[in-house]
Amino acid sequence: MRALCHSDLIAEGQSKGFERDGVRLFAVRKQGKLYAYRNECPHLGINLEWLDDQFLDADGCLIQCAMHGALFLIEDGQCISGPCQGQALQAVPCEERDGKVWVAL
Repeated sequence: MRALCHSDLIAEGQSKGFERDGVRLFAVRKQGKLYAYRNECPHLGINLEWLDDQFLDADGCLIQCAMHGALFLIEDGQCISGPCQGQALQAVPCEERDGKVWVAL
């Protein structure tokens, strides 16, 4: 596992993008739990955000692809609306310990 950032860098209901070892990824905190995914839409393989760290829809309830508006569940990355419905984001195993977020790349 590699250190990604300090745990307090990702606040409740917020998302943050990163690049580590040439891998683009992002993390989201929902109800105190952290979720991490590769920053790649399953539809076209493009980055999900069009503004830095903006991975969530306007309500902050779903992950949204800025290109075609596909919507993904935060908890498991499943696409529930859009051109890649039925597909999912690629999860990145993560954990929090010692005040840091750790990911397995």
